Amino acid sequence: MKHTIADQPQTDRADQTRARILDAAITEFSENGLAGARTDEIAAAAGVNKALLYYYFRGKDALYAAALETVAERVVSASLALMSKHLSAGERLVRFALNHFDRIHSQRAFQSLMQQEMVRLRQGEESALGPLVDKVFRPMMDPLKELLAEGMRTRELIRVDAWQMMYAALGANVFYFLSGPVMGILRGKNPFERKALKARRKAAILYLGQTVFVDRRHGARVAARVLAQTPMPESGEFKKFEVKGK
Repeated sequence: MKHTIADQPQTDRADQTRARILDAAITEFSENGLAGARTDEIAAAAGVNKALLYYYFRGKDALYAAALETVAERVVSASLALMSKHLSAGERLVRFALNHFDRIHSQRAFQSLMQQEMVRLRQGEESALGPLVDKVFRPMMDPLKELLAEGMRTRELIRVDAWQMMYAALGANVFYFLSGPVMGILRGKNPFERKALKARRKAAILYLGQTVFVDRRHGARVAARVLAQTPMPESGEFKKFEVKGK
């Protein structure tokens, strides 16, 4: 027997409608920012009228805050799942770093929204980063610090400042994507082509395996195993990049 939308419980339909609005809002805000985004476009993309959009969300600012929180929670949920696996602390760190690279590569909406919030904060504007850090990111950072402490205590990871190790594991990923356009011009190659991304991804993880483990041979094996078990996700977000001046 075929079921229609009308057959679904009202609560389920309401949840699906809200989810469609949020997905459309994430795309619109990530592409155009809070100021440039249009609720007309969000409503059309979600397949609802503006009245229904405002029924679920009080206004554009409330919708933006909900969209930002939704996409951040999705990212953090995936990251926390990696840290809860029954693996050594070192391997969990390598998997966390690889997931971070893949997240920047494949989830551009999240990265765009976070960059916009950082710009707003630097400019002295009201930002959602404070509440978001307390509600979403702090629950991720505490287990990460515990992971690093465990790795150093068991002598799998070298004993250094924990924050420095986090910067080493994640900072290179951020720098690669931020500096990509400049590096592309300098090297005459598109750093966001899949072949280039795959090479950088592999190099970053192999380097991590050689730098943060007490036993470098063990670190190399861990890095190779994690790469072999984790295919790079697809993304077409960077196809518009062009190397000019050649």
